[in-house]
Amino acid sequence: MFKFTAMAIVVALYGIPSSHAKEEVPSVVVADYGVDCSFPIHSKEFKCDYEKYGLGDRKKFYEDFMQGCRDYYGPRKAIRCDTTEEDRIEMSIRQPQSMVNYTNTGFKKIRAPKEVMDLLNNHWVQNKDSMKKEIWNIGNVYVNHWESPTYMVSVEDTSLRGGGAKLKQQVWDNVKPVIEEWTGMEQKATSQYGIRVYTEGAVLSPHVDRLPLVSSCIINVAQDVDEPWILEVIDRQGKAVNVTMDPGDMVLYESGSLIHARPYPLKGKYFANIFIHFEPTGKPLKAKNDDYLDTLDDFFPPYILRGSPEEDSWAARNPQGWHKPAPSAPLQQAFAAPPAHHAAAIGDMKRLRDMLVTSKRTLVSRDENGWEPLHEAVRSGHLEAVEFLVKEGGANINSRTGPTRQGSSPLTLALEYLNVGSSVTNFLMSQGAVAYEDEL
Repeated sequence: MFKFTAMAIVVALYGIPSSHAKEEVPSVVVADYGVDCSFPIHSKEFKCDYEKYGLGDRKKFYEDFMQGCRDYYGPRKAIRCDTTEEDRIEMSIRQPQSMVNYTNTGFKKIRAPKEVMDLLNNHWVQNKDSMKKEIWNIGNVYVNHWESPTYMVSVEDTSLRGGGAKLKQQVWDNVKPVIEEWTGMEQKATSQYGIRVYTEGAVLSPHVDRLPLVSSCIINVAQDVDEPWILEVIDRQGKAVNVTMDPGDMVLYESGSLIHARPYPLKGKYFANIFIHFEPTGKPLKAKNDDYLDTLDDFFPPYILRGSPEEDSWAARNPQGWHKPAPSAPLQQAFAAPPAHHAAAIGDMKRLRDMLVTSKRTLVSRDENGWEPLHEAVRSGHLEAVEFLVKEGGANINSRTGPTRQGSSPLTLALEYLNVGSSVTNFLMSQGAVAYEDEL
């Protein structure tokens, strides 16, 4: 694929104590080049001699990549490929400089806990023959799905054996202590998608994840490849680092600030990963009392640097702000929302089903900002709640937020908060949902 010319092979001992990680995996390659070499990150102008590093003609590769998207969507929709690409590059510049760094390195490769792998392997073995083609929104250039389709064996998919909210929660519960130990912060689960199956020729563009995906991990569940499919990250020193993964490997990464990609085509049949995301609550693990609450902002979340470029962008997307927890209370109890909205936001299916019997109208009620429970369930990534509200609760799948109903639709929120590939996004698309642009 490429030569390791002028590169140093290093042992990755980026220090998480091994109470959860039984085995360290020293397979990291630090390159002499940085951004805009293997693929555009900060600019479409390549800034290195990619031939020198044995990378091939990356400029032509990128031009063919983008043209493939335009050709696939045709003359009327091709512009969406370019607008999505501009957004990807702009976010890759703005967001990393705006985030609190909770670790020295931004990433670490370990072995996944046995309990997690047992859950994931069992789900994969039982359901891999029932994988479903992933639906991507028009013009998405994060994966070259027009050439190499991706498929899902989602842990949330209730039509699969053992799939659903229980399995999803079990995965979160077993991963959370690892993420918390690595970051030193209490974490709140925000999103989980996969198992996603990439196919031959797949390329993943460099990007950072949309907030609130902040503290995350990738677990490789299974693969059938002819050679390692490189995960490239840009480290704190601005250097490209190439990481290889085998089944059972787990890469911890600060996904909201660490640029990550797989810029070289997958050579082989498939590569199956799951992505598990958390959001820091602002409480350090070493905190002995609630004094840390005094350091938290009343509007902005604790992981965004005040005065940074991300502030205005985040505030525009989150007019209600971030709700810090009350003393000695779980974060989820602090949401100042009507009962149905609160239940949807935390995925409380018992309460939602009770409301279906006692006060069904509340399931489609609007709060002061024009949000319905469906919008809250989508933003939080609770597939079961979304399906329930649409199929049983009477929610309009294209209902828009805002006092004049000219804001975001559920699909717009899914693409903003969960990224393409989440089970919620796929469900909404399968139901014919539309991603309306805000007109507020």
